[in-house]
Amino acid sequence: MGKIDLITIILIAANVIISYKGFGDYGFFEKYKFNVGAVKRGEQIRIFSSGFLHADNAHLFFNMFTLFFFADVVINAMGTFSFVIVYVGSLLLGSLLSLYFHKDEYHYSAVGASGAVSGIIYSAILLQPGMSLYMFFIPIPIPAYLFGIGYLLYSIYGMKNRIGNIGHDAHFGGAVGGYIITLILAPWLFKTSLLMIGLLALPIILLYVLKRMGKM
Repeated sequence: MGKIDLITIILIAANVIISYKGFGDYGFFEKYKFNVGAVKRGEQIRIFSSGFLHADNAHLFFNMFTLFFFADVVINAMGTFSFVIVYVGSLLLGSLLSLYFHKDEYHYSAVGASGAVSGIIYSAILLQPGMSLYMFFIPIPIPAYLFGIGYLLYSIYGMKNRIGNIGHDAHFGGAVGGYIITLILAPWLFKTSLLMIGLLALPIILLYVLKRMGKM
């Protein structure tokens, strides 16, 4: 890992500052968190602003720690501007997928940068499919593409079964955002990584099929 890029520092700082403002100011937190009813009333800013709020210190730390480790892969491969597009686009798509799946649940709320970070992870996997990841509870390296596929399959399972207080749909939507935006910005991947593109698309296709079958 080289020197941390300035944009990564800015994003981490923005998440920390805004999250801590939310920790200490309940009104601020409630005003800017993602909430289906509020978004449907016209408060679309929440689709974006909720991506900079977090539920607690652990939630904030995990997202920023993950962003710190994957940001450079995307920045070094595509540049700072493209990295920002992937980050923001993934954040928005994560929120929009949450809105789609919970559109009739007016009290549904969510916060966190997980959608944006999931997009950066999936983008990094596309750009460096040969890299390996290490998990705290697994003592051996995991091929990045297997992690990516498994991550989305678990997100589908979590969405279907409402597992935990976790926005699985935002994670999935963010990863899809990272996948699509990266392929638009880095079309050379269709020549160098076509098989990997196909493999990483499998969970996305599965979700589409399940939704069409009425099983989601």
